[in-house]
Amino acid sequence: MIKYIGSKRRLVGALGAMFESSGAQTALDLFTGTTRVAQEFKRRGGVVTTVDVASYSEVLSQCYIATDASTVDMDALGQVIEDLNNTTGQPGYFTETFCVASRFFQPQNGERVDAIRNRIETEYKGSHLYPILLTSLMEAADRVDSTTGVQMAYVKKWAKRSYNPLVLRVPELVPGEPGLAVRQDAQEAVKSLGHFDVAYLDPPYNQHRYFTNYHIWETLIRWDAPEHYGVACKRIDSRSDETKSVFNMRRKMPPAFFQVVRDVQSDLVVLSYNNEAWVSRDELIEAASVHGHVEVMAFDSKRYVGAQIGIYNPSGERVGEISHLRNLEYVVVAGRRPLVERVCAACRSGVREQQMLPLESSRTER
Repeated sequence: MIKYIGSKRRLVGALGAMFESSGAQTALDLFTGTTRVAQEFKRRGGVVTTVDVASYSEVLSQCYIATDASTVDMDALGQVIEDLNNTTGQPGYFTETFCVASRFFQPQNGERVDAIRNRIETEYKGSHLYPILLTSLMEAADRVDSTTGVQMAYVKKWAKRSYNPLVLRVPELVPGEPGLAVRQDAQEAVKSLGHFDVAYLDPPYNQHRYFTNYHIWETLIRWDAPEHYGVACKRIDSRSDETKSVFNMRRKMPPAFFQVVRDVQSDLVVLSYNNEAWVSRDELIEAASVHGHVEVMAFDSKRYVGAQIGIYNPSGERVGEISHLRNLEYVVVAGRRPLVERVCAACRSGVREQQMLPLESSRTER
């Protein structure tokens, strides 16, 4: 998977245990991002619907959630990947923008991205392989970038991994009934998607927008050669109101998020948030209590890697120091009391890689 702020890699086992113990068959993953949690639900037998506004997230969902691995000819896919890996690099928009005008990738890798992406567009668009190959290319580029994990800036000196050659791999596709990938704002999606057994909500935590944090992936997927601005060569439409989200606005985010929590239709509602964000634990409990009994679990967690190495400006120069290295990840669970108690017990037993703190809160059903 690509490097991503807010990834639930350390929580995914516990969340998967909750899903499986609930007996659920359907799941909704709002704000799905890289689909890491959605994939876990699918592995455990769920039919999953993902929602996100990002084009790259939609492609990841089409690859990992909407594709049943058992229906893909893996030998044929491997041959296509091998053929694409033999493509001779050819400089184009990607090289000029992200290797010359900026320094996110070494030019030799940028040239290969340009050439391979053009082939995928002309030879595979419209086929079932299209999102799989785009995912393979995105993940390959992520392995050779020169950033701390977000694309608001590149590091001052080339990262060691950037010297590695770009190599596509066959994505680790997930077998299971195909789900649905929806590219839509969460506020609108919950009004029309209907009822689910489990709904998982993991909204943005601050003012930093995923559209700009991962603008290169947006461009790689859209392949639209947009005008750009600034040292980081961000897409010009980053300045448009249409690409701005209420979930990245401090004053507007809480009421918008609480409305989504109220609107979602599900037997079990699971919220992820942390103690550095704009909504308090008590506010989360209050919002979730509309769905019944509420319990909260807290997990000790490392902060995002960029926060562990200091603060850098768009030119890659260090301008700030580390404040702290760890935070709390809250998992808020709401629904009928017997169901909530059962899945929370499964969550606790499913914790392996991180420490669960002795924090439990509850509300009686309304």
